[in-house]
Amino acid sequence: MERSSDVEQRQISNEARLIRGVFRAAGLAAGTVVRGSQWAVETTYEVTKEITQAALDGESSADIAERTGNALRSIARSALGVTEGSVREIVSYVPSSNGASQQAPIGIGAPMRSASSAELRRRGDALLARSADVYFTEDVHPAYDRILDELAPDEARILRFMALNGPQPTVDVRTNRPLGIGSELVTGDLTSVPEQAGVRYPDRARTYLINLNRLGLTQVSDDPVVLSRYMVLEVQPVVEAALKKAGRAPKIVRKSLRLTEFGSDFCNTCFTIGN
Repeated sequence: MERSSDVEQRQISNEARLIRGVFRAAGLAAGTVVRGSQWAVETTYEVTKEITQAALDGESSADIAERTGNALRSIARSALGVTEGSVREIVSYVPSSNGASQQAPIGIGAPMRSASSAELRRRGDALLARSADVYFTEDVHPAYDRILDELAPDEARILRFMALNGPQPTVDVRTNRPLGIGSELVTGDLTSVPEQAGVRYPDRARTYLINLNRLGLTQVSDDPVVLSRYMVLEVQPVVEAALKKAGRAPKIVRKSLRLTEFGSDFCNTCFTIGN
């Protein structure tokens, strides 16, 4: 049976992540720099002005961190109505004067449970409140910050390569049957993009591509690229092995790997593309 302390800790963590995201959107940078001065979530406008003024007055990062903690308490209690435990965890996230986060580690391997309908409703209402707030500005999609944390360095190389070079050839290898009836997929979405991008761990290429697709940054399209571009791909060892496994007269289905619109905007926002 689940302990009540475990349930409370997960509630605290979920609420804390929400407030951190809201606070990050306010433009308050870690350490001594504060970006932006016009942000409000219901009653928090005056609180944010106070923190911004502290930075302009040249106060130390420790003083600003203390004011940040007070602001977060106000946001958590008055605007979103979260628990005291969440407030403590949120404030512990504020960087100390030496730039290190004070957040205490959460137990690894603890069972997770979906948020309650009341919590989801509260979070949804908070988003709607922010969308109606004329003082709230959001320069980039809030998911970009989280996505960067979920990318391997090699995956960043793949994204940059595709941003620079556009759609890339990919193929499926299938068994050949009369009229295509009963044809079976042997290996799908074979591409040499990771190798062309210069990844350090080519043996993880398949995992990299799966993760990029999971994050909504890339997609496989049925639209092929120029036919001549498949010549190099189809003599690669991984494709030749799949063709051999497919047996007599295997069938090759030519497709393409592309950045999604979301992925293209992510690359242009988060990476320096080109020289």
